[in-house]
Amino acid sequence: MTRINGLLLAFISFFLQGMTLVAAQNPVYPEWKTNTEKRSINLKDLLTPGVTKDGIPAIDRPRFVSVKAASKWLSDNEPVIALQVNGVNRAYPLQILIWHEIVNDQIGGVPVIVTYCSICNSAIVFERKLGRRILSFGIAGFVHGSNMVMYDRETESWWQQFTGEAIVGDLLGMKLKPIPAQMISFAQFAKAFPNGQTLSRQTGFVRDYGSNPHFRYDNLEGRPSHFRGKPDSRLIPMEKVIGVEIGDKAKAYPYAISRARRVIYDRIGEQEMVIFHADGALSALDETDMKKSKPAGSTGVFEPFINGRRLTFGYQDGEFVDAETGSRWNISGKAISGKMQGKSLKRIAHGDYFAFAWLAFKPKTEIFTQ
Repeated sequence: MTRINGLLLAFISFFLQGMTLVAAQNPVYPEWKTNTEKRSINLKDLLTPGVTKDGIPAIDRPRFVSVKAASKWLSDNEPVIALQVNGVNRAYPLQILIWHEIVNDQIGGVPVIVTYCSICNSAIVFERKLGRRILSFGIAGFVHGSNMVMYDRETESWWQQFTGEAIVGDLLGMKLKPIPAQMISFAQFAKAFPNGQTLSRQTGFVRDYGSNPHFRYDNLEGRPSHFRGKPDSRLIPMEKVIGVEIGDKAKAYPYAISRARRVIYDRIGEQEMVIFHADGALSALDETDMKKSKPAGSTGVFEPFINGRRLTFGYQDGEFVDAETGSRWNISGKAISGKMQGKSLKRIAHGDYFAFAWLAFKPKTEIFTQ
């Protein structure tokens, strides 16, 4: 009997140790291997809006087609994320990204993650190489701060899309390096890069590409989705802004100003910049049929210098003209005619966001009002 009792106690002890181990691994999220003990956020602030882990499938093996081939199903004014890396030019249509949110890609020899969170209208590209490790990302199914949460498949750490920072898991505090990209129209991309590549609809998934599942979300009188915080009173929450961050300083340029002025010169710290806002791209978040949506425009942020010479720009017929040489420049910052033809302005990383999202993550941002 003593021996039986001893075995029973040993079994109970082993069982309890196993239960303790499982609980220590992840008591709240048993489907995850994530080390939730390491975190910079309150897990109670994570929302689960009916989407499970990988419920929105990332594109891991992207295929690309020519501009000519893409024009058969992609209208001229539809918005794309335009990315140029080491001489390779690619367009990622929002009609596809809105259904997948993440593309794990390699462009010009650089592993990248192309992301789009429709709640924030945040299209952001990061390098997915972290030290010597190349990460692969999926959609976690959580929303934090009204912004999508990503996860890396190597450690299952959770990452904030807006900041590119790991907020839960073993990689806590690590940050992905942002890569400058633009949201412009397909026609603008095709004209600037006629030999460029466009993400194919052959994704391996069946989705209603070309339709917007967030009908009339892009509405100044609307409300942010899944937003718990108190909106910053300085701007209408659903106003779009061009957001720029240099070092520890951030600034927001409301579309109401940039669309009216077309060209804005400004400085953040020591960084001088010129901001372009041209006609071209439609909103991705207006009508159900994306190609029937309202105009939003296309933006770019650049250093206004060529070989140390400062240029003064104006806007004319959808292009930009410098007063010094009369050369014409496109929204991608490239001179397409005149004495400067072939020259390109140096890009500055920026994004186009709903004001509530930018101000929630950059609360100390300065608002451009001139």
